[in-house]
Amino acid sequence: MTKNLRPEVHAVFIHTKNLKRSARWYSELLDLPFSEENVESPVYNLPLEGEVFLTIDDHKFDPHYKFGRITNPVFNFCAQNLENSFRNVKEKGFRITKEIESYGDFGWFQIQDPDQHEVMICGAIVARS
Repeated sequence: MTKNLRPEVHAVFIHTKNLKRSARWYSELLDLPFSEENVESPVYNLPLEGEVFLTIDDHKFDPHYKFGRITNPVFNFCAQNLENSFRNVKEKGFRITKEIESYGDFGWFQIQDPDQHEVMICGAIVARS
């Protein structure tokens, strides 16, 4: 018997009111190249590493869709050095909604995207020398 459903995540969808604004924001957050000419409604797939896609969707062709912001993170980005990542997003002017919290050598913080979705960044708390 073959499996119909594979035990893996294919994509994470971020719903947006403004596709170009969100595509630019996530590209800047992840230090990815961005060209507004490549953003075409209804979806934009960020060129991520690995097997999971990040798809930004404006639902242009769905007249019944009702936008709702994500108030609790449903995914996270990984940071090799969480404190450096925190400084980086702060310097770039991203809205930080939760300061670094940690448990042992692992920690997390949260930021808000342009649609006020909560986005979590998790990673290692690198020992200070």
